[in-house]
Amino acid sequence: MKKFLLLYFPLLLLSTVYMQSQSLYSIDNKRTVKLYEEGRNAYASENLAEAEELLMKALDREPGFMEAMLLLGDLYHSQKLWDKELTILDRALTVDSTFFVPTWYNAGMAAYNAEKYEEALHYFDRYLSLSDNENAVKRAQAMIGRVTFVKEALENPYDIELKSAGSGVNSELHEYWPSVTADEQTMVITVLRPRDMQLYREKGDQLPRNSVFFQEDFYMSHADSTGKWQERHLLMGHLNTDSNEGAQTLSADGNWMFFTGCGRSDSKGSCDIYFSAKTSYGWSAPVNIGAPVNSPFWESQPHFSADGRTLFFISARGGGEGGKDIWQATLAGIDDEGVPYFGDLKNLGPVINTPGDENSPFLHHDGKTLYFSSNGHLGMGGMDLFVSRLDSVGEWSDPVNMGYPINSSNDEIGLIVTARGDKAYFSTDGQEAGIGAKDIYSFQLPEELRPEPVLYVKGKVYDVETEEVLPAEFELKSLQSGKTIITSRGSSFTGEFLVSLPSGGEYAFKADHPGYLFYSGNFNLSGAHPVDKPYHLDIGLQPIREGASVRLENVFFETDSYTLDPRSKVELQEVVEFLNDNPQVRIMLEGHTDNVGSEAYNLNLSENRARSVYEYLLKQGIEKSRMEYQGFGLSQPIDTNQTEEGRAQNRRTEMRIL
Repeated sequence: MKKFLLLYFPLLLLSTVYMQSQSLYSIDNKRTVKLYEEGRNAYASENLAEAEELLMKALDREPGFMEAMLLLGDLYHSQKLWDKELTILDRALTVDSTFFVPTWYNAGMAAYNAEKYEEALHYFDRYLSLSDNENAVKRAQAMIGRVTFVKEALENPYDIELKSAGSGVNSELHEYWPSVTADEQTMVITVLRPRDMQLYREKGDQLPRNSVFFQEDFYMSHADSTGKWQERHLLMGHLNTDSNEGAQTLSADGNWMFFTGCGRSDSKGSCDIYFSAKTSYGWSAPVNIGAPVNSPFWESQPHFSADGRTLFFISARGGGEGGKDIWQATLAGIDDEGVPYFGDLKNLGPVINTPGDENSPFLHHDGKTLYFSSNGHLGMGGMDLFVSRLDSVGEWSDPVNMGYPINSSNDEIGLIVTARGDKAYFSTDGQEAGIGAKDIYSFQLPEELRPEPVLYVKGKVYDVETEEVLPAEFELKSLQSGKTIITSRGSSFTGEFLVSLPSGGEYAFKADHPGYLFYSGNFNLSGAHPVDKPYHLDIGLQPIREGASVRLENVFFETDSYTLDPRSKVELQEVVEFLNDNPQVRIMLEGHTDNVGSEAYNLNLSENRARSVYEYLLKQGIEKSRMEYQGFGLSQPIDTNQTEEGRAQNRRTEMRIL
């Protein structure tokens, strides 16, 4: 496995400086010194084979020639020949252990990269004992901590099995950066494809991975009834161009996409974040989403949260913790062209971000479990995957390394987790089940790394009279806190929608479209709920006209009482908003009961309950002239009174347009 080094003392430079300061070599043989200097020049000219040959000749003449051994170690290091580097550095330390003290550190790095962790600890401990420089001590201590972590992770691996996404998704080309909708029916990936396929067939990996020979484009695959990913296809519309498009994120319903575009004519900096929406003809032309997300600096790797409001992204701008940081911005509105714009820019702070680099943020649909990559937190080398959780007061927990074999000495980025929370997708290379150099894989997420499972509701919205589809807007609000958990928008051309439903709470669910009476729904997900049984709901909205009515599903009363339950305020504020938005509307508030108790009792109870709603709306500024109320008791049941479920349906409050 290849290691990406964080720190290394360049032996070519330091040994040369050392010799210049001393004006002497460790040997006196001029012919051997000349071989060394010729080897050093060949190395500087990147003639590596010649440099190695000359340095080995010098060592054949003078086996104790320290400078030749150190320079040879540097040469092997540049080629990532870790075992050879370790052998020659160990030989140098045997000859003279204090000639160049950082050799102990470099030997430790060579052992670490060669996955010889006990040896690495030995070298770092020795370097620590010989160093009195504060920075050197910190450097050694950091590597001792890292090696110890890697050793323990390898000795305690997670039992996971990587599974290829299959030939429908993967190919001989590079596939990476998967995005999956909440219902796991649609996947979009980035594919690095050759501009000239015939040239690629001839040259293959000899071609440089740059925009002259390759371009990044988006492909989509759909799952069949068994969950198998079908043959991918290039996204239709104006999204893919001759430029590179990559590092995309889908909204939970798959109708919006944010992605990274670099070097475009409308860019604010080197790389910016762009937006595209699904339309009846394919994907819309990409639009730069502008400030404050994009800046003169580098922005990339967006993630649009399932709450429908929060965009996470990576930026190299100042004001953070250093390097590339994770930032977030909040949806501020949607312009007349249907393009979202953002505000309330925030850095995720020092618990998540480090002086190093952070990458690929993914906030799970539960709204509180963040997965991301970093080389600044303690890991196994390169970019490792971490998980952090948001607590009840909005603070992130200390990131937890996701361990081996999820993490390795390679860079791991771009991990996503399904709404159900049991499966993760990411891209990696070198797997036996792979088709190309970099492919999409999935695995079952270990229990301790899983988020809370999330359900979803999907369906379509239509005009109840004409059956014409409607692009509704949706809100999911917590009845306990009153906070908006999720906002979403249905498809503009199919009326279809998908809204995530986090477990553990009770929610008011509203669908709304201008000119129509809103839809009121309730989802009580407190307690255990099977995550493999999502909800399906087709919603018929009624035009605002006389006689149209809506059942207020989230108006509650104390048992045998007309005192409003505090949870009712969420729904009643929606009524206030509706009446303020439609000042010409007058309404009747209607109370209904089940058949438990006498007819007179239920009539009185329903009248009082309707009046309680009426009085609440009065206090919120709605004029008396716009409202009436009436109780109907048990006279208008909509379900059987023979079951508790039926009686619960009959106990209701309705709003009718007068």
